[in-house]
Amino acid sequence: MLLALAIFASLLSFFKFSHCEKRDWQSPDNYIHACYTDIAPLYTERGLDKDIWAYGSGDQSVEYPVLMGVAMYLTALPMRDIHDYYFLNIFLLALLFIGSVFIAQRINGYGFYYALAPAVIGSLYINWDLWAIPTMLLAIYWYDRKQFDYSAIALGVSVATKFFPVLLLIPILVIAARSNRSSNRYIVRYLGIFTGTWLIINLPVAITTPTGWWHFYKFNMERGPDWGSIWTALQFFGFNSGSINYLSLLGTLAILAWVCVYLFGLKSTPTLAEVSFIVFASALILGKVYSPQYVLWFTALAVIALKTKQTLVMFWIWQIAELIYHVAIWQHLALLTNAHFGLSQAFYGAITLVRLAASIAVIYSLARQLRQARSTQGKPWDFLFETASTPPIVTGK
Repeated sequence: MLLALAIFASLLSFFKFSHCEKRDWQSPDNYIHACYTDIAPLYTERGLDKDIWAYGSGDQSVEYPVLMGVAMYLTALPMRDIHDYYFLNIFLLALLFIGSVFIAQRINGYGFYYALAPAVIGSLYINWDLWAIPTMLLAIYWYDRKQFDYSAIALGVSVATKFFPVLLLIPILVIAARSNRSSNRYIVRYLGIFTGTWLIINLPVAITTPTGWWHFYKFNMERGPDWGSIWTALQFFGFNSGSINYLSLLGTLAILAWVCVYLFGLKSTPTLAEVSFIVFASALILGKVYSPQYVLWFTALAVIALKTKQTLVMFWIWQIAELIYHVAIWQHLALLTNAHFGLSQAFYGAITLVRLAASIAVIYSLARQLRQARSTQGKPWDFLFETASTPPIVTGK
């Protein structure tokens, strides 16, 4: 049943994106019909159609970490047509999505919500982000089951695919610091395996094509406020500052420091699955960008944290807000690309703030859930095996 549901969600997303494929992804049509994807334009813009190595073009190289660039490059090698390249990639993304659903289901029994989430279905094929999500979920799954070596390897692979999962190190260090047993040895080993895995993957590319490898990190450090961020929304309403990079960095560090203080203040040690969404979503409150495909990450992390009826209700409210934002950003971009109709920047900015407010509400709901949760200290895996082996019935607390 779970497999059928995940396949059905993948097909729904395929049909949503098929309109643009049939029209060669022409603008503003791709925005009007909300079926834009990075897969098609980057195939030619990054020289993948000419078999150019993903990191061999200096500052024109792909703007992604190594394993994602490798996936983009290898899937281009056997293809000589942009449509064939697109179909191969979305087929692989569909498989990765199905795998993510099953891993989330294994973590706490609510993985089917990932396949049901409307904002997820609308975003599956925007980008290659799904290449990193299964390994991120596996890192969480194994960590909460005390299989630390496997978790560290999976996290190293995930961060080498999309840098975002490096944020998991924050709750991992907090949980280790709260542990009753001797945690220093295992956390040093964990960090060593994680770092070693990341280096083994990255060093060959960093040494042979350093400019192309560094392009991703340089691009993200230097980029200004972009779509979906609170800074762009505030600019639409007249707030402008030349120090947004510093405000974003300092504000994010302050928020994450508060999150750490909160986690240390809990009466019982949480699982990594319970706190990952709180950390990730908090880190992006003042972030410089919120790309539409980020909902794939956040929904997966929200799903594995669900435990109560109250958080489930907030989850669906947030999904509605994400779906509205999904439509809003494309309609705003349609207007900017000379469509006859679209969404003005004032409305788009307002919807951006509503989406952000809904995300903060989920953070609060999950934080409240942690306060009310029964103690997991000593045997955190008991809860995980218990929920995975029983029907996912949600009850109020």
